[in-house]
Amino acid sequence: MDEYRVNFLTADDKAEWQPLFEGYADFYKTPITDEIADRVWQWLLDPAHELEGLMVRDRHGKALGIVHVRACPRSLAGGYIGFVDDMFVAPEARGTGAADAVVTHLKELAEQRGWSALRWITQHFNERGRGFYDRHTGGPSDFIVYQLKCGQ
Repeated sequence: MDEYRVNFLTADDKAEWQPLFEGYADFYKTPITDEIADRVWQWLLDPAHELEGLMVRDRHGKALGIVHVRACPRSLAGGYIGFVDDMFVAPEARGTGAADAVVTHLKELAEQRGWSALRWITQHFNERGRGFYDRHTGGPSDFIVYQLKCGQ
């Protein structure tokens, strides 16, 4: 995994971040406007906002993927976990170890910050992603996610 570098996003990364974010949205068939992308980008650069972004690059500096993560209180433990909101690796970089580098970095970040776990969700049809996640976690948790739409 030495051939990959995972770093927090900086203001200089937007031109490489946005196509990856749009690729993530396309995968989930979710339209992304410039307004949405700009808002998320501002969140990622705002040190006061809970959402943080990281980018994985190959040894030549090419951006291969992104991950957005945030601290999430876990009341039953009286502590925090890390919640991965978005993880995307460009299709041509899948299976190369780039995503493994991201998960390794996230685990190190969680340990540095005292998060007891990392959680994320994916849709049932994301078979390739689920296989990757199963390899790193041992399989899905026993939780079922519900969503109540509000204000729409």
